[in-house]
Amino acid sequence: MPGLPLIEVRPYKPSDLDGVIDLFQRAIRETASADYNAAQIEAWAQADRDEWELARANRPTWVGLVDGELAGFADMEKNGLIDMMFVDPRHQRKSVATSLLARIEAEADEAGITTLHTYSSVTGRPFFEYCGFTMLLARAVIVREQRFVQFVMEKVLL
Repeated sequence: MPGLPLIEVRPYKPSDLDGVIDLFQRAIRETASADYNAAQIEAWAQADRDEWELARANRPTWVGLVDGELAGFADMEKNGLIDMMFVDPRHQRKSVATSLLARIEAEADEAGITTLHTYSSVTGRPFFEYCGFTMLLARAVIVREQRFVQFVMEKVLL
């Protein structure tokens, strides 16, 4: 049985924008579709390129590469909020998200951030729990007229 692929995690570059948006949309349409209905998927998968470009420029974002191919991405706001973490459906369960989270934790430690937070989807919750996050609250949010359950989660870094 072959081992896990070597995953390179590096800072996001502006040239990654279109690939990151495509990966985000495929992750929702292919992976998250197991947990959401068609209307929710379409509401969630919308991405305004200008807004994404601004968001990526204004917060640290990292990309995970497998054999030079974009396999995932994640970001962290200055307050320790992981707003986005998505993995390409072809690279699910191959340690891409774990590698991205390790980078975020190292960056948080360097910045003196002692607690990470995320607003997880149903799809992401098992991953975050596996990685030591605790669910604080389940809440309903409305996105483009669609109701979603969101899990407020945190991890205290030791």
